[in-house]
Amino acid sequence: MERKEVRILVVDDEPMMTDSLKQNLAEEGFTVDTASNGAQAVELFDGSGHHLVVCDLQLPDKDMNGVDVLRHVKDTHPTTEVIVMTGYGTVERAVEATKAGAFWFLEKPFDFEVLLPLVEKALERRDLVEQTTTMRQRLATRTEYFNIIGSSKEMQTIYETIESVAKSDANVLIVGESGTGKELIANAIHYNSLRAKKPFIKVNCAALPKELIESELFGHTKGAFTGAHADKDGLIQHAEQGSLLLDEIAEMPVELQPKLLRVLQERSYRKLGSERTYPVDFRLITSTNRLPADAIRDGALRDDLFYRISTITIHVPPLRERSEDIQLLAEHFLKMYARKYQRSISGISQTAYQRLFSHTWPGNVRELQNVLERAVLLAKSNKIEPVDLPFDNGSLPEKNAAGANWDVPPNMTLEEIEKFVIERTLQRTGGNKQAAANLLGIYRPRLYSKIKKYKIDIPALTAS
Repeated sequence: MERKEVRILVVDDEPMMTDSLKQNLAEEGFTVDTASNGAQAVELFDGSGHHLVVCDLQLPDKDMNGVDVLRHVKDTHPTTEVIVMTGYGTVERAVEATKAGAFWFLEKPFDFEVLLPLVEKALERRDLVEQTTTMRQRLATRTEYFNIIGSSKEMQTIYETIESVAKSDANVLIVGESGTGKELIANAIHYNSLRAKKPFIKVNCAALPKELIESELFGHTKGAFTGAHADKDGLIQHAEQGSLLLDEIAEMPVELQPKLLRVLQERSYRKLGSERTYPVDFRLITSTNRLPADAIRDGALRDDLFYRISTITIHVPPLRERSEDIQLLAEHFLKMYARKYQRSISGISQTAYQRLFSHTWPGNVRELQNVLERAVLLAKSNKIEPVDLPFDNGSLPEKNAAGANWDVPPNMTLEEIEKFVIERTLQRTGGNKQAAANLLGIYRPRLYSKIKKYKIDIPALTAS
């Protein structure tokens, strides 16, 4: 069987032992280095980072025995396994080696057929430990990525997209409802890019007066219009070698959009009132809370500009479509505001979580953040309770709760609560999934996904 390269270090002061083990291990497909003392072993190990070390406890060094080599290996490469061997086996030495992290204690003399299974098991455990460590690191990173909170599949896809495109200069369009975190995604793209140390200029196209936006973007010369008392550089120039975020791009005046398109095509621009052309180098990121197709149809966004700015399009799902992230976000905001306002709030009660899961979050993450800030300020106990939430004085709004008059049983996990709410809503609609999706405030494919995930039985009365 073909084996990926595995490097093994054999340490023993008996040449016959090292030669024998090297030959036998090499025949099994391993790459083997040998050392005759502790100092040589450490030097070889530090230079190659072996996957496994087979080491004699009795070494000729005055100040370095096999246990010292073992400790060095585990201190510098914790996932590397070490099999120790000795001709002077004692219980005390076995205990000492085990405490230092040895995988196995082997007493000489032994047959190679005894050692080989131990080698295989040690390498298998090493691989398992490395995979587990990598997975834990990945999970820890992926629940909070460049200040974006979320571990749902949708957010994982966004993280992967950011990592794939950040190092390029491709134009990125971020599409999502207000409050979904579009600006955080733009931040992640810029600060994960090769332009991270250069300016990141942000412009809200909806906030600037229509008559001023061209001057703000492109700058102007003295006398270009009434009130232009001096030359002024535009925000495009300020973004030189960095990134420019045009937030709510669909709110940019249509007559200005061809000028932006020209800048993107020619990589140069003109100030208002000037005939001079200025070269410019920046990475464009845009965002909109409108569906591009709707904005183009309504005449708010030119299709030629859309094609230019949407080399990469990132769709940010509303919070109601990634409800599994509500707990992560709620805990994050709870800790943030408890620390800010110095409140001893330890958590969120189960019934309060029921309210949070049942709400449709029209304001998305921004609304959830405001709700948690208010709750931390108003909480009467050390936990957030339903009365602390601004949903109709703690009662579930009919739309959000699917009009149901029932309470979640105690001691349920958050996934069990979500399954419970979906089951009761389907019962109320007689199995009509479209009606249930409408009442829950989610899209029908999202409901199908949840039904499949939780293996929910659909009532047969009017199933659709």
